[in-house]
Amino acid sequence: MTLRYTRLLHLPFVLALLLASAGVHAQYFRQSSYWKTQRQELSLGFGISNFLGELGGRNQIGSPFLWDLELSQTRPAAHFDYRYYVAQRVALRARATYGVMAGNDNLTSEPFRQNRNLSFKSDIYEASFVIEVHPYKEELGHYHNLRGVEGQKSSRVGLYAFTGITGFYFDPKAQFENTWVRLKPLGTEGQGLPGGPEEYSNFALGIPFGVGIRKALSKNLSLGLEMQYTKTFTDYIDDVSTEYYDNDAILALRGEQAAFLANPSLRLPQVLRESGDPTTTGQQRGDPTDLDAYLFMKFQVHYKLTKYKSSGKKYRTRIRRQKIVF
Repeated sequence: MTLRYTRLLHLPFVLALLLASAGVHAQYFRQSSYWKTQRQELSLGFGISNFLGELGGRNQIGSPFLWDLELSQTRPAAHFDYRYYVAQRVALRARATYGVMAGNDNLTSEPFRQNRNLSFKSDIYEASFVIEVHPYKEELGHYHNLRGVEGQKSSRVGLYAFTGITGFYFDPKAQFENTWVRLKPLGTEGQGLPGGPEEYSNFALGIPFGVGIRKALSKNLSLGLEMQYTKTFTDYIDDVSTEYYDNDAILALRGEQAAFLANPSLRLPQVLRESGDPTTTGQQRGDPTDLDAYLFMKFQVHYKLTKYKSSGKKYRTRIRRQKIVF
């Protein structure tokens, strides 16, 4: 038998070895032990933020949850985070976020809010710590795309949900004569004045929760989209919470700027006819029982930090013992 025919006879055995090797590599890549080499991950996110509180909102009073969203007040947001997988489908995440919140009563046709005529904007600096659960995790499948090789099916798309705790800093401002003025020092609801409420803190806590979707591009790189809703433990992100304080007293003790921003009402004839002046001392300015909330929606880029244990007898033995699944 010639050398040529001998090589042809050996060809099926060579192909079988190649396919087995591909199966071992693919199976190891998808084995439960492999995730431990990629426990750490860095992410960048860019997107939008929106405020859910007393100011602005839909053309009615008391719309709950996302039904009070005012899309025209959408502002930018960005974050950076670090993720550590404590289990294959469970991760802990630390995140730093910057966003802008805004609201304006001029954007609604609801008579009471429109007559109130309050507005604000505030930067939000947030630090959060959450736990993520990934019931569907993105996977690449076979490392080698060989025709005719069938193995475990995989999906490049993953889904997850999360909740935790967040701390954030805010500082509401409003415009006065084309200048943005900090509202907290003015005590617009009589904070710090005789008979008025205590001053509020610029720092607050909240409970973030949300969902996300991810798509794997490579072994290390994924893209994603995430929505986060945060219910806070403050009602002063927009500087509006309780009732109107005596505006003459604010004028005398805090000045013209404070008096105007405390009550810039339009005194609409329709409102005055129906209910008198709803902005006098003791009348409702906000709702302290309905705490503020905000929303983030961001596009994300995820990068896994792969840690290879290339040396060590135990690691090499684990690779050799991987089963081939067809």
